[in-house]
Amino acid sequence: MVFSSIVFLFLFLPVVLGVYHLLFLPVTIGFGRRFWLHSCNLLLLLASLVFYFWGEQFLIWIIIVTVLIDYLCGLVMSGALKGPDVRQLEPGGPRSFWQKFALVVSIFSNLALLGFFKYFNFGIDSFNNLMEFLGAQSMQLKGLFRVTLPLGISFYIFQAMSYTIDVYRGHVRATRNLIDFACYVTMFPQLVAGPIVRYSDIAEQLVSRTVSKERFVSGISRFVVGLGKKVLVANTVSTVAEEIFTLPKGQLTTSVAWLGVVAYTIQIYFDFSGYSDMAIGLGRMFGFEYKENFNYPYISASVREFWRRWHISLSTWFRDYLYFPLGGSRGSEARTYFNLIIVFFLCGLWHGASRTFVIWGLYHGLFLVLERLFLGKFFEDKHRMIGHIYTLLVVMCGWVIFASDTFSGALGYLAAMFGLAAKAEPAAYDLSWYLSRDVRLAVLAGVIFSMPVLPALAEKWRELIDGCSDKPATFLRLSFSFFRMVILSVIMLLCAMFLSAGTHNPFIYFRF
Repeated sequence: MVFSSIVFLFLFLPVVLGVYHLLFLPVTIGFGRRFWLHSCNLLLLLASLVFYFWGEQFLIWIIIVTVLIDYLCGLVMSGALKGPDVRQLEPGGPRSFWQKFALVVSIFSNLALLGFFKYFNFGIDSFNNLMEFLGAQSMQLKGLFRVTLPLGISFYIFQAMSYTIDVYRGHVRATRNLIDFACYVTMFPQLVAGPIVRYSDIAEQLVSRTVSKERFVSGISRFVVGLGKKVLVANTVSTVAEEIFTLPKGQLTTSVAWLGVVAYTIQIYFDFSGYSDMAIGLGRMFGFEYKENFNYPYISASVREFWRRWHISLSTWFRDYLYFPLGGSRGSEARTYFNLIIVFFLCGLWHGASRTFVIWGLYHGLFLVLERLFLGKFFEDKHRMIGHIYTLLVVMCGWVIFASDTFSGALGYLAAMFGLAAKAEPAAYDLSWYLSRDVRLAVLAGVIFSMPVLPALAEKWRELIDGCSDKPATFLRLSFSFFRMVILSVIMLLCAMFLSAGTHNPFIYFRF
């Protein structure tokens, strides 16, 4: 089940929201607050398991095992198995053998599950290819079973691991309540595609939160905006990107190649950031506040800035749990470069069991190293627009590697982009074939709204209201609220029409 589906929008979500807010009503009026809040958490847990089971069926056992292991490891580290108290460990203090053992068990079990389900097929295929290259076909592993990749495993594994690591470090206190912890790991708004939520960011909200009219309305607005980004923009340009990226090399002209990468650049941002917007909006509807996951990454003037704005929950996860423990930038320059390469190698591998993902990660790591060496200083001395063009070019070339099935295919596509590919046959279609009215509108909207246009307009509107007297200011506020409601209603109606018509509805990050 995906957010951008008729079943979710008009059946699952209304039912869960309705029952949830009935249960939350006693919490709001202060009657049996603790009991009813835990009841709400139990409802969210059950709804999340149904949500996950809908698409994954019995692969749900993986997330259940993950929850149980990390819950028990957290209790062992906090000493809660020996007595009634659950104590928060002292940051930087000594750790016993059993505390260290519990951390190792948590990390090993999580990575073992992730490694097996995500990389088993890749490992077997790579071994067989190596044996074929060496002429040792008799040693190939033929006829082995294939492993199905569970939905969202990369996200919930990293989320669960962050809990036990933070408990061990003394950054957060472990919880004895299994329902609350399971609710945190499995909560359906961010279960299958993030953002990766830290337990420290949500622990207080699990046991004490409020649901206000303002937060609920804000959640609806954020959800509808995210749905519009996904359905109206990302889905529209996805057909163009997929058609162009599957063209034979000889038919790929320079102009068509650039259109394909522009479409993919828009698709992956509006696809993923739209899903994050929907997750944040859903969280607010249930009284939770998740951190932002995107901050207009395409306006960046360096690759380093891009990674501060793109998939923030993942980049900060790697920073806090891998880059800093490796030494970060505290050692020699050579050590810092090594740490960056390791982090982005693993970042690429996290995205998928494919050589192209690994190369894409190393590609970004290389540019981060180059920026530390000399590129960063060079572009700082130039106008920001020069750095912006450089960053967009680097990122878009990176998306070619990311979107390609093979590295040779990516090289061929890049050659076509820069007019270096030999024309083996006439192109089947020219640029106009792909630029329908819907595609042109989606590309235009993608370009405009990938920049902070709406925040800038909102700021100007606030300045205008602040400069008015009471009555004109009230009129402007009411006019803005009405206008926003109309726009959101139109977006929702259009999305419903597109989805009812069975339009193309892929989601790139579900395969991660």
